[in-house]
Amino acid sequence: MRHSFQKVLALALAVLTFTAALASCGKGGKNGDENQTSFTIMGGMGTLSGGYDSNPVLQQMAETAGVEIEWDLYSDSLSEVVGTRIGGNQLPDAFIAVNFSQSDIAEYGDDETFIDLTPYITPEIMPNLSKILEEYPDVRSAITMADGKIYGLPSAEMMGTAAIGAEENYGIYSVPEFMYINKTWLDELGLPMPTNLTELHDVLVAFKNNDMATRNGNAAGMTIPFSSGYDQWCWGQEMLYAGFGFTNFTNDVCADLMVDENGKVYFASAQDNYRDAVSYIHDWFAEGLMDLEMFSQSQSQFIAKGSAGRVGVLTYWEAPEILGQYADDYVFLPPLKGPEGTKYADTCEINIRANPAVTSGNLNITSACGNPELLCKYFDQWYDGEIVMQLQYAPIGIYFSEKDANGVWQVISDEEAQAKFGKSAGELKAQYEVYGPRLILPEYYNHIFYMEDRATDRLQYLENDWLPYAHNRNYYPLDVTFTEDELDVIDRYKANFVSQVSEYEGRWIKDGGPTDQEWQDYLTVLKDNCGMDRLLSVYQDAYDRYVSAQN
Repeated sequence: MRHSFQKVLALALAVLTFTAALASCGKGGKNGDENQTSFTIMGGMGTLSGGYDSNPVLQQMAETAGVEIEWDLYSDSLSEVVGTRIGGNQLPDAFIAVNFSQSDIAEYGDDETFIDLTPYITPEIMPNLSKILEEYPDVRSAITMADGKIYGLPSAEMMGTAAIGAEENYGIYSVPEFMYINKTWLDELGLPMPTNLTELHDVLVAFKNNDMATRNGNAAGMTIPFSSGYDQWCWGQEMLYAGFGFTNFTNDVCADLMVDENGKVYFASAQDNYRDAVSYIHDWFAEGLMDLEMFSQSQSQFIAKGSAGRVGVLTYWEAPEILGQYADDYVFLPPLKGPEGTKYADTCEINIRANPAVTSGNLNITSACGNPELLCKYFDQWYDGEIVMQLQYAPIGIYFSEKDANGVWQVISDEEAQAKFGKSAGELKAQYEVYGPRLILPEYYNHIFYMEDRATDRLQYLENDWLPYAHNRNYYPLDVTFTEDELDVIDRYKANFVSQVSEYEGRWIKDGGPTDQEWQDYLTVLKDNCGMDRLLSVYQDAYDRYVSAQN
């Protein structure tokens, strides 16, 4: 079993802190209870979710399988709560939408926290999934661990630019965050659309000096020129770094891990342009142009600011989900060139994230479950095309109106959604979407349901407005497998490396720097204390094997 010192220490502290709270909620020891029909499932849900207890699709699935589900779900602080529960051996029957890493799954399978699902993935128990695994052997391969066992059910959303006619398929998550700017404020001030960071800086100053949020009924001094989270998936500050030649979007393998055009693996956070970027953004922070709460705010707080009409420029997945009644005031702000008068003046480069891989960390049944066969029968319904369609978006009768002449479900329009429910189609999706082992196969699109208009729009923006700035299309794939020795190195160093990079970057943005000496000290810490060179060696070897296997 691979436990780094830091992980063991963290779990021990968590257990000591929460022992009293956990004493009343443990359900361990049910293994072997074949009469069990009630299950507790713990995991993640969307910030805007209306909850799962009232979801009609989940209710019908439970009734069909003859089970009762108690949902224990979190939109914030999920990893901390899950770590505490596992560390204290206070396990639910299953974890859902936790997105456990390959290393986590291997470890928790090895120590029997997660059970092997192979005996239950049969035509008798899971006919839908069994059929998919027969037709897609690569899916079975992706979820089968080195010991030959399956500890989690497959998830993947195979949606990409090929669906809109592009020659190459880049997944919809290739660029996780887009920038949006308040065009209404721009027009009112008579300002042109920014094309570089210097021009954006001047726009933000104008938003602040004119206290533009008062136009939306906010009190004086409530204007936030630029808001985002800090290194957050789909709402971080990374798009600003495009003007310095990179975007270190949150990476599913290791923070800042990238691949250059020659196939060499490197960390963006150890490059000179990274240093220049954080130094430049500090100046904005010092001027009060960046959200002073960007390092601490939750996604809910971020959304509240957007929906109150307080923000001039922000990053997010999609504007209507965060801007509410003010969404029409905003337009896309493509990646910007670097600051005028610098060596980055003609630079604009984004790095793309890996296409979604088939993962098995979004539904994992634990040793606390006494009747995994019945629970697997329940989850087999998730591998029916029409059901996963509704879990991904929203129920038939709410989000999907009717079938057309081709037998394909029609998506409700924004106008229809507003008239019937008082919400946009995107808001309906956010309310009813269910996270978990959603496997959306390519043939589902345009055969069971049409791709939603906003997904089509996003892919078009991705293809036409963002990917042209991704001159290097290499990325570190999510399907890479590691040897036991390599996983030991990753377990030993990765968490500390990620933590140190995040700590230094945040400090420099807030307080300024780094000086030449501070930069050299930082690189020394990454190499000597955080195992940067060993991590790069492991990631390079695994990447080379992956590329070799494709040829």
